[in-house]
Amino acid sequence: MTLARTWSVGLAGVHGAMVDVEVDLSAGVPGVVLVGLPDAVVRQSVDRVRAAVVNAGGRWPLRRITIGLSPASMPKQGSGFDLALATAVLAADGAVPAESVGRLVLLGELGLDGSVRAVRGVLPAVLAAARAGHTTVVVPAGNAEEAALVEGVEVLAAGTLAEVVAHLRGGTSLPRHTRGTLPPAPPGPDLGDVVGQPIGRRAVEVAAAGGHHLFLSGPPGAGKTMLAERLPGLLPALDEQEALEVTAIHSVAGTLPADAPLVTRPTFEAPHHSATMAALVGGGSGPIRPGALCRAHRGVLFLDEAAGRDAVAVRRLPIGNSDRSVTE
Repeated sequence: MTLARTWSVGLAGVHGAMVDVEVDLSAGVPGVVLVGLPDAVVRQSVDRVRAAVVNAGGRWPLRRITIGLSPASMPKQGSGFDLALATAVLAADGAVPAESVGRLVLLGELGLDGSVRAVRGVLPAVLAAARAGHTTVVVPAGNAEEAALVEGVEVLAAGTLAEVVAHLRGGTSLPRHTRGTLPPAPPGPDLGDVVGQPIGRRAVEVAAAGGHHLFLSGPPGAGKTMLAERLPGLLPALDEQEALEVTAIHSVAGTLPADAPLVTRPTFEAPHHSATMAALVGGGSGPIRPGALCRAHRGVLFLDEAAGRDAVAVRRLPIGNSDRSVTE
């Protein structure tokens, strides 16, 4: 077999997009051609994958290797394609059955020693795989709890490339990770801690009850920040769909705590008063990073000393119907 294919997922903003990984081996001078709008990280993955395959006990084919990432018009960014590239090359070389690889969606970065490392954006990637009809995904062990949040998808946790190869050959199967009982969210600042401040307390309670924006004005030390920090504690817990939306954003941003794979409480974002427009809105020259406005989705955005021209201009953009904005 000189042609093999498998699946991985790329990120387009905070959403996943399926990527078809195809590998063809042909006669000619040994080398690798990677096509499909890869960024610098994906182009360098060839060297990582080669070293990982060899150090995991495999053999890198000394032939001309053409790797295609489809759709070709979508930019491919990040290191999450490493595991899919390695298994597709091994399948094309006949080291593992091609039919077993073609059924899987594989996510993960490879170390030079063959270890499978955690990556960002696993939750939106698994959600995209589920929408596309895939039922089995292989993810790094460090991302397994996050991936298991998606219903109807079998999550296989991989620690090394050798374990994945053994699974594909019908040997030792990868462990299936099931969603465990999530620990309760730690309590945050509570309005019951505030003594006095009847007018400020009333304003915060009305904003929470009606989903209103809130403007706090007063001298330094009057308690504006203290009241704003306690606004999320008055909001109801996120339901299942809302929690997945917020968790997906924080997964892409890289701010998802390892011990809390699901965000169940409204978040509180307080960017510095000198934060740039890019830090507020998000963006980046490589993979798009969600800004403070995006990370505050279904939560509270607190803009302290928000009188700068850029901060005022960026707030003219739509923020989202469920966000609460508190300015001082």
